[in-house]
Amino acid sequence: MIASLRGTIAEKGLSEAVIDVGGVGYRVAFSLITLARLPEEGQMAKVRIRTVVREDALELYGFLSRPEEDMFSLLTSVSHVGPKLAMTVLSGLEVGELATAIARGEVARLTRIHGVGKKTAERLVLELKERVKGLALEARAEGRAAPPPAMRDDLVSALVNLGYKPAQAEKAADAAAERVGTEGAFELLFREALKGLRSGA
Repeated sequence: MIASLRGTIAEKGLSEAVIDVGGVGYRVAFSLITLARLPEEGQMAKVRIRTVVREDALELYGFLSRPEEDMFSLLTSVSHVGPKLAMTVLSGLEVGELATAIARGEVARLTRIHGVGKKTAERLVLELKERVKGLALEARAEGRAAPPPAMRDDLVSALVNLGYKPAQAEKAADAAAERVGTEGAFELLFREALKGLRSGA
């Protein structure tokens, strides 16, 4: 079974992309959220893959993170939820938010996802409520990655200019990103990094 692909994004469609690996194009289905995060056509990408074999087809489903792939696996373990419906669910909420909604039994929130009815939402809660709790934490932790390289470099440079050692500055920049998230503006990350350095954190 195919577990991952590394190649060039040859095409991007509404719900899938073609990844060229050594001259062979693999058509891979993605959630709308993940598809939007894929590199542009012509750029390199590495994606995790779940292979689904049917009598008349071999289908590939792609993910950019382990929590997303794990959530797909959990969703497809629910009765009457196939891979396409699982991708629809993953298109409606971020993995961490989805796991939280299921763990809290938020049926109404789940039914706001296009294509998810009340019965399906209730099944997701009933069958996955306990199983998704660890996944919510895992998704949250993965989301707190390092800031974009250019911003991180600027942040480290600014801290070094204030007299901090490069190693200190790098550690403080990464710690600040973990606390405020990668979407934080430069000014917010800078203040958080300074606060950490001054407190010795």
